[in-house]
Amino acid sequence: MADRKLRILVAKPGLDGHDRGAKIIARALRDAGMEVIYTGLHQTPEMIVSAAIQEDVDAIGMSIMSGAHMTLFPAVIDLLRAQKASDIHVFGGGIIPEDDIPRLQKQGVSAIFGPGSSTQDIVKWITGNIATRA
Repeated sequence: MADRKLRILVAKPGLDGHDRGAKIIARALRDAGMEVIYTGLHQTPEMIVSAAIQEDVDAIGMSIMSGAHMTLFPAVIDLLRAQKASDIHVFGGGIIPEDDIPRLQKQGVSAIFGPGSSTQDIVKWITGNIATRA
């Protein structure tokens, strides 16, 4: 399994229709040699977790611009736990207040990348912190 490429699911949960950032991240991850599954807009937590399990991903990256981050991230993490898939890392970005980041990390979000984060920094974090699942 060590030779398998990292598989990352990029998701846009909720009603937010702004997906330019998610597409930029998806392309950067692909260009860095990862396999990327982009789910498209308006995904529910259930749809995201179902796709992650079906696609056997190593991590889920969620882009949230709607302000629903304190609901959507925990919902995905809870569903992963319920499906016995908590070894799938969850990270994300978007418009997330600094004060909420420690609370999200305490709930199980591996990392949050705010506005202005470089794609190189995100790729570096993923390659340094996410391993292929056994």
